[in-house]
Amino acid sequence: MSSSSAAQAAKPPMRDALVAAAFQLFLERGYEQTTVDDIVALAGVGRRSFFRYFPSKEDVVFPDHERCLADMTAFLATSAADAEPVRRVCDAARLVLGMYAENPTFSVQRYRLTKQVPGLRAYELSVVWRYERALAEYLRRRFAGRPDGTLRADVVAAAVVAAHNNALRSWLRSDGRGDAGAEVDHALGYVQATFDQPVRVSPSGQAGDEQPDDVVVLVTRRATPLWRVVQEFEALAGRT
Repeated sequence: MSSSSAAQAAKPPMRDALVAAAFQLFLERGYEQTTVDDIVALAGVGRRSFFRYFPSKEDVVFPDHERCLADMTAFLATSAADAEPVRRVCDAARLVLGMYAENPTFSVQRYRLTKQVPGLRAYELSVVWRYERALAEYLRRRFAGRPDGTLRADVVAAAVVAAHNNALRSWLRSDGRGDAGAEVDHALGYVQATFDQPVRVSPSGQAGDEQPDDVVVLVTRRATPLWRVVQEFEALAGRT
């Protein structure tokens, strides 16, 4: 292989080169002071090349979220019919963690930048909302037929996102030190402990968590005062 061919092969893909150029300028000049023209000039490409990969300057800050969202959606879509739904969405959230953990330096830089720029914080919130909707849509399908199915799906999805983000931000604040996976597992453990209950099917075929009604039989004398009957019933019911 010629030296020119080797140099060409060593170049990062154009998309990665644009991201690297953008963050170099963001760190040197600041986000607001950096333009798309500045980024493409440093990367050595034209504006058309930039917009082929990124619809806006904000998108270059979050280059992998579209891919991760697509991976999460596919992961949920291929779930087995008997997969425990809460555990499944917790596993889906771990895909997002993997995206951050595969490049800690970049993830920490992005976290710091996002904290400084209100527009990027708003953009990040919109991304998080899309992840939460993907989880909720899967759970709504799994909880369909339950009286509280939609509510339960939305609450669980919000809890998963909140637990994941709490642990993720703790890791990012530590500059990416420590075991991000262990922190997220610990946080998601709270969600599973609260919501990870098997869905039971009633004889009518409706899914739900409801237990069959208990039947309590109390035998007492006809002359027993009513207040004593109530007292004995409450004591008996408390032991069932």
